[in-house]
Amino acid sequence: MRFAAYVYPGWHPIPERDERFHPGFTEWELVASCTPRFVGHCQPRVPALGPYDDRDPAAVGERIRLAVAHGVDAFVYGLFWCRGKRVFEEALDRGFLGSPEGRNTPFAVMWANRMPRRVLPVRRADVPVIERDRLVPSDVADFVQLIEFLAERYFRRPNYLTVGGKPCFSIFDSTFFIKELGPDHAREAIRRARSLLAERGIPGMHLAAIEPARDVIGLVRDIGFDSVTNYVLLPDWKGPFQQDYVECAARRAREWPAIAAAADLPYFPSVATGWDASPRGADFGPARPDKYPWSPIVTGEHPDRFCEALTRARRFAEGADSEEPLAFIASLNEWSEGHYLEPDTRFGTGWLEAVRAAR
Repeated sequence: MRFAAYVYPGWHPIPERDERFHPGFTEWELVASCTPRFVGHCQPRVPALGPYDDRDPAAVGERIRLAVAHGVDAFVYGLFWCRGKRVFEEALDRGFLGSPEGRNTPFAVMWANRMPRRVLPVRRADVPVIERDRLVPSDVADFVQLIEFLAERYFRRPNYLTVGGKPCFSIFDSTFFIKELGPDHAREAIRRARSLLAERGIPGMHLAAIEPARDVIGLVRDIGFDSVTNYVLLPDWKGPFQQDYVECAARRAREWPAIAAAADLPYFPSVATGWDASPRGADFGPARPDKYPWSPIVTGEHPDRFCEALTRARRFAEGADSEEPLAFIASLNEWSEGHYLEPDTRFGTGWLEAVRAAR
């Protein structure tokens, strides 16, 4: 049984954000400037080790070393790819793989098949949650090109995470991927990608569908996916503005068997430490919009309650129909959405201690 933590690679400046915001912009500005939106609201969230540049091998290595010492087995880096263009790649390539810890710790990549936001904090309520130009178009040839790139850059590394001996790769918006290509072309893309890997001497890949919607989840097995999972499965996105962590975590855990049954595939549970995307949205007061990033806030989160949720995930994964069970944690460092394992000034290393206790 392994715990794998998602990693958000957006903690360093990139030219696209320098141009849209100001030179040197990172989301640490959002994290530090967030203020409470209601009585008892825990903002700002302050990293106990301080903000860091995730291109820095020393800073990243310190955090990876701490997480591994507390029972995190692997790290799943978001990979932003749009027809060959990458952003935020230096967090993985320089920060993680440039550190001794990263070169020796299991890791995988998740295709974040949408591009970063153009405006932060979000100030307009009259625009879509995901603007069309943030979605990542793809086709059969593009997907095969992506897998070829990953094979040469990452899959061949001895510390790349495998399931059943195959490199583990996941697609963040699996619904968009399937609908963008269509089921037949998506199936063909995955088939050709696996053929390419075989030609390169790589034993295929374990492909995980993240959050397939109801209208596609029944297709994922036939299309070629090997498992299903989630990124953050915690609040009721259509529910009240404030939601209790214990209730949310227990309700979501009860949904895991149905997700597995609908996909007819193993389900690898994902557990989050919390949810609060307030730093990414301007303060509208009581008139806040009813959508991301003003989505519901989970309250009452605590390392002990997180440990209970992780323990449920471990037991579920160990009892699932999988040769090498995994449970995912959201996340190592998604500070601007309120889910992270890295030490904070509120609980110290409490989130990491919870992982150790749930082993």
